[in-house]
Amino acid sequence: MTDILRSIEAPINPNIPDLLPGDGVSVHVKIKEGNRERIQEFKGIVLYTHNNGTNSTFTVRRLASNGIGVERTFLTRSPRIDKVVVERHSKVRRGRLYFLRDRSGKSARLKQKF
Repeated sequence: MTDILRSIEAPINPNIPDLLPGDGVSVHVKIKEGNRERIQEFKGIVLYTHNNGTNSTFTVRRLASNGIGVERTFLTRSPRIDKVVVERHSKVRRGRLYFLRDRSGKSARLKQKF
């Protein structure tokens, strides 16, 4: 029975490192437009991770133009993700950074962890 479940399970994407809340990341996503495929970069801060085997996800938040916040949730095992680059680690005291949604400007900054 477990062999059947393992055969259905999506393979682990080797280009995704271990992510923690507060990490500043750059997610390179493959986007298909018609018959062309290109890679789009989504830079932001990891708000939270959801570790559940095949259904593992992580949510990244960034500020778009005019200070509008955009959140995007990515499947960890998705073949659409080309690579994830961790640019900085931040010191946070909780596992889910929902409080960043209400903040803007200097109050939305996180201290860097060296």
